[in-house]
Amino acid sequence: MFLSVFDMFKIGIGPSSSHTMGPMVAAARFLDSMRASPFDFAGLRASLHGSLAFTGIGHATDRATILGLAGFEAATFDFDASIAALDQIHRTKTVNPPGLPPLRFDPETDLAFDYGPPLPGHANGMVLMATDKQGDVILRDVFYSIGGGFVMTEAELAAGKNTDEGDPVPFPFKTAAEMLEMAQSSGKTIAAMKSANEVSRCGHQNLKTGLTRIWQVMNACIDRGLTTEGELPGGLRVKRRAKPIHAALMAERGMNLTAPHVINDWISMYAMAVNEENAAGGQVVTAPTNGAAGVLPAVIRYWLDHVPGASLTRIDDFLLTAAAIGGLIKHNASISGAEAGCQAEVGSAAAMAAAGFCAVMGGTPEQIENAAEIALEHHLGMTCDPVKGLVQVPCIERNGLGAIKAVSAASLALRGTGDHFVPLDAAIETMRQTGRDMHEHYKETSLGGLAVNVPNC
Repeated sequence: MFLSVFDMFKIGIGPSSSHTMGPMVAAARFLDSMRASPFDFAGLRASLHGSLAFTGIGHATDRATILGLAGFEAATFDFDASIAALDQIHRTKTVNPPGLPPLRFDPETDLAFDYGPPLPGHANGMVLMATDKQGDVILRDVFYSIGGGFVMTEAELAAGKNTDEGDPVPFPFKTAAEMLEMAQSSGKTIAAMKSANEVSRCGHQNLKTGLTRIWQVMNACIDRGLTTEGELPGGLRVKRRAKPIHAALMAERGMNLTAPHVINDWISMYAMAVNEENAAGGQVVTAPTNGAAGVLPAVIRYWLDHVPGASLTRIDDFLLTAAAIGGLIKHNASISGAEAGCQAEVGSAAAMAAAGFCAVMGGTPEQIENAAEIALEHHLGMTCDPVKGLVQVPCIERNGLGAIKAVSAASLALRGTGDHFVPLDAAIETMRQTGRDMHEHYKETSLGGLAVNVPNC
């Protein structure tokens, strides 16, 4: 089993990896199929199902789908160009994707929200269709956005397509137990094994360049969040808080009577800065999703800014270790809030961040596995119930608390030998089962929990 670090950490846009980035990816794949087809196309249609329908407006799924069908992609997204394109599409009722003729597409009639039962493959389903001059559908495909920006077609999902289609890697661990066995027999750290796997696929220089870019985008996102104020879009009138919290903390810095627990405010603030940017549709890195994008960069920033001995030279080890844990969770359970609740998003992010932090703090593979398990175990059962379908309440603060849990989990693990009662594999399987049994009202549909008990205006 191999999931690249660049699968777990994707550069994209907010507010949601599954509901914003995923539909863009699906649209790009559908446009590629159209370009390879011998048919003459004249129009496009799309329908959104399950969680993509119920929380689609709040998650900007409609805009992402429209822009994706117009040729926009998350990794190269230009916000100003997207605004102009949306205006033109609504006026002309036409999209102009590169490599294809102008295509009829009226957002009011050709994009449908289906609030009936979800499609059978996954809670995040969408159908894309291309039509001829008479309006008849001549090309159709079903896509599932399965979390973290990963997308599979109906056929791929039915066939059980694995994300790993390349040559064998040196350390193909599929479980945490296998990971620890390979670490012990090879004498390598988890980061070193993950690095060897990555280098075997993309080369050393590409790995180094890519990891540097990932941290640059994460860190820039924190900095933007700490310097931007105002209200977040969507109608809840949620005010950005990271900037005023930062100002207050800077004013208190150096005071002799500052309480030790104030460090938690720093950690939360870093995470909230990222998720406020995400909620505003800014550039973020999935870690492993957009909804949980603040946890891991917040822990890295805390480590760099507040922990003696921290060094930029170790960020690669942090990211590689975190990606190894994230890959295990995705392979054996889920990172999708629509599939398993927020335990799959913030819980997974906390486990990844705890593992990475433990690694750069000198933890052994056993302590790293323990740190990830502690963090995940204490997110089990967490629901995904965003108010008004927006990735704001409770999502922004939840990232802050997830980051604090990650640091605490790593610290506890470092105080031990690595021996512990609940294996990480057991926690991952428990999360999978809990997600399976969780009522759909609590899995990113905004039909239960805070979403129905808090006024939406």
